Amino acid sequence: MVIRSHFMIGSLETWKLPQLSLVVGGARSGKSRLAERLVTGSGLRRHYIATAQAWDDEMRARIAAHQTDRGAHWVTHESPRDVAPVLAQLGAGDVVLVDCATLWLTNVLLAEADIASESAAFLAALTRCAAPVVIVSNEVGWGIVPDNALARAFRDHQGRLNQQIAAEAQLVLGVMAGLPMALKGQLPAGFHQHP
Repeated sequence: MVIRSHFMIGSLETWKLPQLSLVVGGARSGKSRLAERLVTGSGLRRHYIATAQAWDDEMRARIAAHQTDRGAHWVTHESPRDVAPVLAQLGAGDVVLVDCATLWLTNVLLAEADIASESAAFLAALTRCAAPVVIVSNEVGWGIVPDNALARAFRDHQGRLNQQIAAEAQLVLGVMAGLPMALKGQLPAGFHQHP
């Protein structure tokens, strides 16, 4: 029996996720791991939209490590830019983790596409999805000002995209040192900071 707000499956506590959640933090802050825990704890069929592209051996190793850490109970969709078709096929019994908005934006920038229109379409696809969506993104504005125009433009676009997603999300978590801080909304009932 499933109770929509908070329920038990065997000995595992599960929770209901809002329609759109954003998990944002710096590099190696623990944001992806925390997002995976949120998705896993929903008790729904888990989908993972991977936006990373393996440009070199180091990136291939990172991707392989992420796949191993997640385990076999995820359906992985390799979608560096066009996430809308994947999101459109998901239903109420599914949950999806998009990891991450930063790599998605990098792919758009490298393709020299129209960032404003692609960002609008990306956000529309996130909000139209019938399944709960958890999206991971990097906070890139806390460091030093980049020394070149391309890096500064990327930082500006990423900051705007994060703000747009956060405005639509019901739950926004900032992550530092593996610990979540609720910036908007509340952590689901039953979610503990440490696994």
